Amino acid sequence: MDDERGNDRPSEEHRRPDGVTDATVEALGKLSAALDHVEDARGHLYAFHRLCGSAESTLEEATELIRAAGHDDLADALHRDLLGRNVLPGMWSFQMVEGYDDGYYATAKGLQEQALTDLVEGKRHLFEAEMKELRRTRGRPGHAATPESGS
Repeated sequence: MDDERGNDRPSEEHRRPDGVTDATVEALGKLSAALDHVEDARGHLYAFHRLCGSAESTLEEATELIRAAGHDDLADALHRDLLGRNVLPGMWSFQMVEGYDDGYYATAKGLQEQALTDLVEGKRHLFEAEMKELRRTRGRPGHAATPESGS
């Protein structure tokens, strides 16, 4: 909500530094959106990793049950050919996660941080903060500029 002086403004961390152009804010907004996709991909990769681990454990249980049911040849094939198998050549899923985190993900995050530091004093989400300012209705419940200024 507005205070007595009408000071319903975004926090300093979400205000554009002097001299930063619309084009720069728009470009950094697009970079932020790209990094959102990188984060989503990382989440899917971690989900894949967890599912592979669950599949391995469940497959081990199934192999034991198949053996207990008297189907030794099938249990032997499952144990020999599938349990412990790499999901990609030379890699279990944890190695995929590590490769992504240490390579593509680390590079993408580092370049985004460098761009923010170099271009806008490290301020994040300027594009979104300015979009919020354009769309919100000052003085309306649920439209405050900052968490501290109310709903």
